[in-house]
Amino acid sequence: MQKRRLSGRRPLLLAVGAGVTAAALTAGVTSAFAATVFSDDFNDGNTSGWSKSGGTWTVDGSGVLNQSNAGSELARQFAGQTSWTDYSVQARVRPASFGSSSALVGLAARSTSSTKMYRLALLGSGRAELQAVNGSSVTAIGSAALGVGTGTWYTLRIETSGSTIRGFVNGTQIASGSNSLTGAGRIGLVTAYASGGFDDVTVDSSGGGTPTTPPPTTTPPPTTPPPTTTPPPAGWPTPTGSQKVDATIAVSGTFDGGLKRYYGIGDGGQSESQDPMFELAAGATLRNVIIGAPAGDGVHCEGNCTLINVWWEDVGEDAATFRGGTTYTVDGGGARSASDKVFQHNGSGTVYIKNFRVENAGKLYRACGNCSTSYQRHVVIDNVIVRDTDAIAGINTNWGDTARFSRITIIGDPDRETSICVKYKGVPKGSEPTEIGEGADGVNCLYSPSDITYQ
Repeated sequence: MQKRRLSGRRPLLLAVGAGVTAAALTAGVTSAFAATVFSDDFNDGNTSGWSKSGGTWTVDGSGVLNQSNAGSELARQFAGQTSWTDYSVQARVRPASFGSSSALVGLAARSTSSTKMYRLALLGSGRAELQAVNGSSVTAIGSAALGVGTGTWYTLRIETSGSTIRGFVNGTQIASGSNSLTGAGRIGLVTAYASGGFDDVTVDSSGGGTPTTPPPTTTPPPTTPPPTTTPPPAGWPTPTGSQKVDATIAVSGTFDGGLKRYYGIGDGGQSESQDPMFELAAGATLRNVIIGAPAGDGVHCEGNCTLINVWWEDVGEDAATFRGGTTYTVDGGGARSASDKVFQHNGSGTVYIKNFRVENAGKLYRACGNCSTSYQRHVVIDNVIVRDTDAIAGINTNWGDTARFSRITIIGDPDRETSICVKYKGVPKGSEPTEIGEGADGVNCLYSPSDITYQ
């Protein structure tokens, strides 16, 4: 799936420096220490606002800036202002090829020239290294062995605050140190004897905060879910009628089914690529619908969507698949008899699931671990009843996914066998992701014991 293209957004660039006040920034930026001062997702198809030094740079049809000359000794794109001092810069970076173990694809901060900068590099050796670069002299501030590979997106972030420099990969700090090489300078995208892709560059003037896996393409989910007083449904509704469906129902705007049962698509099983019962256009709302069996691939959201009081009596391939948007909301309703997963998150952004019940399922939510595009994805699950379900959420921690839980009630699980948050290593399309752990960690899986109630 290609990245959703926005409407020709050009780089946003504001001044930022030590002692800058809100008044010194443009209107709409309320704090000099919490302001986005630059951003570029390259969806306008060009590199306006950037200056090239070496390499072969092009923006492809999915809105990714690529440097394709793997033989280039040092290829760079610079943006921003030389007067920038304390700030953080973040970008998604995807190595495509390494010419050697010392070859690199990375991100730069406080660059005062084409060869003087702080650099967070993904190396051909599989390590990530935070470096102070002064011409041919490279000083390692710190590094970590991450098993860096080609074809995978990594979220890189450099934070500069005074002489303190920090480097983060997928939200985890891999290096921090004091260095006085440069006190101000521009940002940069860098390769050396390597090729790679770059996307979703942002700079903010917070300078020195410690983030916890902020998403590269979407607004992060809130610390707490939106307030709600609606309890999860106590039981399953009785249909007001039944309607056999022979072809996918396209929804634009709002479709209210009046709690009628709809059935008749697909084979009722887990076979892939079945047609959906409902296909929702961007911004559409589906409400008061009971989806019977067979129901094919349930509901497809082609953009932002809202599902209100939607019930799945017998989930087939999936209950709903979130594809092309950035914000998806499931409010009320329930799903049962899902041998695999209930909600499949293929697109970018955040899925909100609240006031819901799930019974006899594999997983309530799964962030795609091997889709054609490896987005960073997020889910916020609140006020949900769980029964006879293997896991509530599965996420890919190597891509910086997060899952946040609150007011979860698990029924009939005295041995506490239901997994709250399962962690996977996401992989390219055609491979199978591997499970690498589970449980709260304060970074990707976010909950405390008080958020989970057993009955």
